[in-house]
Amino acid sequence: MNPLRIVSQRPSAPGMYDERFVTPMRQELVDIGFLEMRTPAEVDAQLRDPTGTTLVVVNSICGCAAGRARPGVALALTRAVRPQRLTTVFAGQDQEATARARAYFEGYPPSSPQIALFKDGKLSFMMQRHEIEGRDAAEIAAHLVQAFEKYCA
Repeated sequence: MNPLRIVSQRPSAPGMYDERFVTPMRQELVDIGFLEMRTPAEVDAQLRDPTGTTLVVVNSICGCAAGRARPGVALALTRAVRPQRLTTVFAGQDQEATARARAYFEGYPPSSPQIALFKDGKLSFMMQRHEIEGRDAAEIAAHLVQAFEKYCA
């Protein structure tokens, strides 16, 4: 296992969960190339006026994230067409960073987990919890691959 590669070592506010439980869940995305954003400034640095494509995964401690979202994202990213930048925030843990990321999700209510795809700074695709809960990882991956092919090709 690679060491956790995160933007900063400290969350901006205390999280809801013991970090010992959260770290392995963070690591799942970091291990496949995600940059973790733990403060509002880190979110802005990645999402304000970017060019190209950026995937944002709102990670979570819930079973939907563990059994569906993270495995589905990992499977989708094995394909050749994929976003240029991979970023993540952790809901319930890095609360201020998550709120800032969600501020970029105009028109969508908060959801955990949540997967957003931006193209040239514009929100182009969103997958909410209700779209994740009833699908398995392969179905989530197939849905993401369609979005990647449409917006990242």
